[in-house]
Order: sequence, then structure tokens, then C-alpha cells
Amino acid sequence: MAPESGSIADQVESILSELVQTSGLRTGQIVVFGVSTSEVQGHRIGSSGAESVAEQLFAGAERVRERIGFHIVWQCCEHLNRAIVTERRLAEDQGWTEVSAVPVPRAGGSMASYAYRQLKEPCLVESVQVHAGIDIGETMIGMHLRPVAVPLRPAIRSIGQARVNMAMTRPRLIGGTRAVYSLPDQSSGDRNKDLSTTCE
Repeated sequence: MAPESGSIADQVESILSELVQTSGLRTGQIVVFGVSTSEVQGHRIGSSGAESVAEQLFAGAERVRERIGFHIVWQCCEHLNRAIVTERRLAEDQGWTEVSAVPVPRAGGSMASYAYRQLKEPCLVESVQVHAGIDIGETMIGMHLRPVAVPLRPAIRSIGQARVNMAMTRPRLIGGTRAVYSLPDQSSGDRNKDLSTTCE
């Protein structure tokens, strides 16, 4: 797959901006990033990590985060069980379970290692369930998304040589044929239309 044009930071900014627009991400919500810097360089995942690449990816993501005000958390590699790098305050507010490790390039991955050192008070948590995510290099972020995940196909399909996927989430739809998922339009004159039948 041919690399997209523009810098890595610009590409990440574009993809994350698209995710914000498509999913309606807002202040206080959380996005997980899974990144293989090896794949970005055209190498097999886990084989050639580079914090210089991580620096560019982080910079692009930060541009959007600072504008919108959501939180970003960073997934470690499988050697740390795909634990999450986050600010300690966010972890405490969310009630996430902290684990004792510091990500380094050979155990955690170059992206998680770099992100850990950029945060004000970083910590590692075992798992999260967040609102949306971006996967650069097929690192498998699904375990950290809330149900129900909705795949999105960004306009930019690769960063460097790494394939890019992203997802938003939505609440589960519960009920059967009688379930209602939105109220009728108030301008129609009757908000209670089709809502009169009860099940009690």
C-alpha cells in the first residue's frame, strides 16, 4: 500500500479530526490509540519500533485533543498485556485498575513508552472501555472499546506503511419490536403518538 502524502503528524491530525466529526466525540470523552511504529515504517509489528515516529504520531493527536478537550489513552503491546497508558487523574476518576509497570520500547512498545514520558502524571491501567479508537498498524484495540463498536473507514487509509482503522461506539439497542429508540419529532404535533401502549 502506498503511503499517504503529508507528514505523519498531519495525517494523524486529519484522521482524528475525521473521527471527531463522524462520531460526535466531545469534551471529556476518551479515545484509545493502538500504534505499531514498526508497521508505520513498513516493518513487521514489534520488530523495529521507533520513538522518533511515536513523537510525530503523538504531536498530531495532541493538536486535535487540545482543540476539542477529549482524553487520549495509549495501548501498550502484548508484552504488557495491552495495558493502557493514561493520566493518573483520569484513571482515578474512571475507577480503572492500576497495574505496576513502566512501558519501554521492548516491553510496551515505542508509542506507549513515548506517550508515558509526555504525560503529567502517567500510570498504567489494566483495561478500559472507551468511546472511540484509532488503530494504526492493526494492533487490535477492540478489547478497550465500549460495546457496541461501529467500524469507520477513514479517508486516509494508511500512515506511512501502516494500515489504519478506527471505530466509534454506541449504546446497545435493547428491546424487541415494541422498543422505541428516539422520540417523535415535536413539530409533528403529537409526541405521544405510538407511545400509548404499555406493557405493565
